Amino acid sequence: MARMMGVTLPDEKRIDYALTILYGIGWTNVKSVLKQTNVDPSKKVKEVSEEDFKKILEVVEKNYKVEGYLREAVNENIKRLREIGSYRGIRHVRGLPVNGQRTKANARTKRGKRKTVGALKKEMWAKLEQTKTAEAVKAKTTK
Repeated sequence: MARMMGVTLPDEKRIDYALTILYGIGWTNVKSVLKQTNVDPSKKVKEVSEEDFKKILEVVEKNYKVEGYLREAVNENIKRLREIGSYRGIRHVRGLPVNGQRTKANARTKRGKRKTVGALKKEMWAKLEQTKTAEAVKAKTTK
């Protein structure tokens, strides 16, 4: 198994797909890297020679921010937005969509699972209040 930038690339996958596993490298970047290094994109990872891997690694390190460096840069940018108190920073803090998307009906991945909030009948409300006061009395007596 080949390792690049701390990530294991699967042997049975094509080299163009395997390079997209690296954080920060997409399809367009892969095409340009493989063109610069003259590596056939249809080759499997196990078929690529060690010299070709070195060429690919050299081009990626020189031209792109990937993996840990990119994650660090993104986190620094978000931290800076929070510190200056910008609108985007506040949205990051609150865990809401940052780029102007609607939130009334969507944004479930960012906001989490729905929590139903409904009206309680008088009897249910009274029962809840009773249990709360009973727990408060128990807590005071045990102290």
